[in-house]
Amino acid sequence: MKIHWTSERSETGVNRPHDGIALVLQGGGALGAYQAGAFEALSETVFQPDWIVGVSIGAINAALIAGNLPQRRVERLREFWLKVSSGMPLVSDALSITPWLRSLTVANDTRSALNQLSAWHATWLGIPGFYQPRLPPPPFQLAGTPAALSLYDAEPLRKTLEELIDFDLINHGTIRLSLGAVNVKTGNSHYFDTTQCQITPEHIMASGALPPSFAPVSIDGQAWWDGGIVSNAPLQQVLDTRDKKKSLLIFQVDLFNARGALPNDFDEVLKRYKDIQYSSRTRYTSNMVAEQINLRRAVVDLLAKLPKDLLDDPEVQHLQEFAEIAPIDLVHLIYRPSPSERESKDYEFSRLSVLDRWESGRRDLLDTIMHPDWLKHAGHDHGAMQYDLMRHSRMVSSAAE
Repeated sequence: MKIHWTSERSETGVNRPHDGIALVLQGGGALGAYQAGAFEALSETVFQPDWIVGVSIGAINAALIAGNLPQRRVERLREFWLKVSSGMPLVSDALSITPWLRSLTVANDTRSALNQLSAWHATWLGIPGFYQPRLPPPPFQLAGTPAALSLYDAEPLRKTLEELIDFDLINHGTIRLSLGAVNVKTGNSHYFDTTQCQITPEHIMASGALPPSFAPVSIDGQAWWDGGIVSNAPLQQVLDTRDKKKSLLIFQVDLFNARGALPNDFDEVLKRYKDIQYSSRTRYTSNMVAEQINLRRAVVDLLAKLPKDLLDDPEVQHLQEFAEIAPIDLVHLIYRPSPSERESKDYEFSRLSVLDRWESGRRDLLDTIMHPDWLKHAGHDHGAMQYDLMRHSRMVSSAAE
């Protein structure tokens, strides 16, 4: 499905001349509720993605979106996140529905302790509809079996995916879906893509099979682990495989921030280490890509100034073919955790945390779109533009500026 925004205008009155829209979802476990909230806000606009690329929890969110009709996508996302946050019901449900108790926990600084209690619950008892502990643990299992290779059994996730996703719609619908995984034997990254194969529950589970928590998933005789092991940022896949002749609007929703403060205690050391490890330097990658695209545009402008007698030169023609590339607009959202969140934030699935992250994603996406500078350069002919949400205000940047 090809989308043209030449006749569509937002409340700001800006034309949307993109040929396509991509949604890029990073891995991050329980933090993925932020992506769900961002999509809820996006679903209320004209910016509906025709290509979704995800890794790990981003792959699950992506499949829930692509595997449902537009009017049911947010509903299915909500069903999933309510299911996986249904552990510790006496605590999570009370906090989510009782405003005075919710504010009391913040005032008394007990939220951090409750978060950690929820994370321990997930560690020892598992997550409903997602995974359950191996009993007995791996050292006591038969060597070579999935139970000997992982701490948790992800069979509950398979049942959840089959319940909430229409796989016929994924494989024959209008949204292109790409899910990142890594081959256990070769160590090479690979994307299962609906333009190349039929997506099944195994492909989604493979993208989220992070060792040693989960066992490799076998697909066509090959074993696959979580794609975040190689790269937790699927942006490069979009830029490498997109149609270079068509303009693209990209919404990139990341769950780990490469930038952060100096740690003050050991828990903050672990949290900061995880942020750096899984952020995959996405901001650096997007900046470098923007520079490369804008450099190509500069080459095109330079070639246009050459004398006509040089335009037929084979080397000039080759350079021109290489340099011509359609512009992109990149909207970058990064989840910023609350002070109460600890190192365990990516496996802390309490209802209260899930609801807070969901609302943060929704707010940040709306703040971006409603900003006065929103896509003010849309339809430009200058290569790549980045729209970066920073502390609820947006900064528009370009490598050419």
